[in-house]
Amino acid sequence: MKTYRVIGLMSGTSLDGLDILLCQFTRKPDKWNFEIIGSMAVPYPSSWKIKLDNADKLAGLDLVSLDLEYGTWLGQMVCDFLTENPDHPDFIASHGHTVFHQPDKRLTLQIGNGASMAAISGIKVISDFRTVDVALGGQGAPLVPVGDEYLFPEYNYCLNLGGIGNVSYNVGGNRIAFDICPVNMAINILMQKVNLDIDLNGDMGRSGSIIPELLVKLNAIDFYQKEGPRSIGKEWFDSVFLPIVEKNDLPLRDLLRTVYEHVAVQIGKTIAGNEKQTLLITGGGAHNTFLLERIKSYTLLEVIIPEKKIIDFKEALVFAFLGVLRERNEINCFASVTGASRDSIGGTVYAG
Repeated sequence: MKTYRVIGLMSGTSLDGLDILLCQFTRKPDKWNFEIIGSMAVPYPSSWKIKLDNADKLAGLDLVSLDLEYGTWLGQMVCDFLTENPDHPDFIASHGHTVFHQPDKRLTLQIGNGASMAAISGIKVISDFRTVDVALGGQGAPLVPVGDEYLFPEYNYCLNLGGIGNVSYNVGGNRIAFDICPVNMAINILMQKVNLDIDLNGDMGRSGSIIPELLVKLNAIDFYQKEGPRSIGKEWFDSVFLPIVEKNDLPLRDLLRTVYEHVAVQIGKTIAGNEKQTLLITGGGAHNTFLLERIKSYTLLEVIIPEKKIIDFKEALVFAFLGVLRERNEINCFASVTGASRDSIGGTVYAG
């Protein structure tokens, strides 16, 4: 029975911060078990928010420099975390921060240089999990469904409400998953108009009224008509989704209320099921009571909200697990999810 002690790092599209998780995985004969040992959420200082939000506009040399700087910062954050959690990990598994994601061009870029991270921490690093799948013609996303398959098999559907909402489920022995729609990245960018990072509990959105014509336009976006593997990047959000919302010079609370309804409609339309089946919801959106109310109104599924550490750190947990599979030279990316030409083993290894 082999045990792995791993640090998982996750930075999402909502730019709320870096999630650091120390966890342990044990392979039993018939399943994987995990234990969360320590965790920390590091809010991004305003300087890092600005750098990461504008990374896609940088010239080549400046982007390479940011990659190195961010990797060094990630390594330092791990060192700081380990002063409070002194158990030495076998390795770090890092998602990085997505700057470009254009799988139709076989292009995806997550910065956070693994060599820099390994150099400053002295710990082996596994990073760059998406590029092999994209090179094989896949979407390179979502990758969390591999963790859903092995770590959360008791749930019929797994829904992540992060910057982007995505779902995962099993059909005929194959894991299926795809991005549904923007969630927190849309809500948060609207809240920035009143100098707030989040809509706490969905209170501002709850106080607004649906704008029918805007809801129709959002639901008619071409992306939602696509079937099969699909994924959303910041470029798509900035060029397609956001202009539709910001074109309307209407009260913020009404824009928010409409976005909430749009998210709930798309999730309800996408996830089929019945009252005997379960839906596990994680990610920052699982703390938004109004968003959950609207989602529940569009589904018959039994909604399960897990403990807070699973809500907040599930993605970091899964990337730690993807690192374990990479370490074992086992498949950690399913072609049934991404549409690639075959299953693959993603992750670049840097010795500590």
